Amino acid sequence: MARVKRGFKRRRRTNKILKAASGYRERRGNTYRRAVEQVHRGWAYAYAHRKQNKRNFRALWIARINAACRMLGTKYSVLIDAMNKGGVALDRKILADIAVHDPKGFGRIVQAVGVLQ
Repeated sequence: MARVKRGFKRRRRTNKILKAASGYRERRGNTYRRAVEQVHRGWAYAYAHRKQNKRNFRALWIARINAACRMLGTKYSVLIDAMNKGGVALDRKILADIAVHDPKGFGRIVQAVGVLQ
């Protein structure tokens, strides 16, 4: 059987991995075998952290809304319950932004859903 040297395809694959590993320290950035391990691990972390990022931001929004609610003398859970029952369709991202940048407007929203009298 004839010998296969792989030619440009192997070089293309190697260069793709080494380019992705550029900036890594020591052999992880310039040795193919070590670079493959590190790049694949990096891709796995990137995938997982894209999911985690969404959870982290939701927790941040809830903390901000809760802090703004406490300043008005109510609780986050009471506000969200009243908004669900009242049919107010503001998501937590928008609500947190209003709470941070327009506290008076947030107070009017809380009053409108009937939490404060």
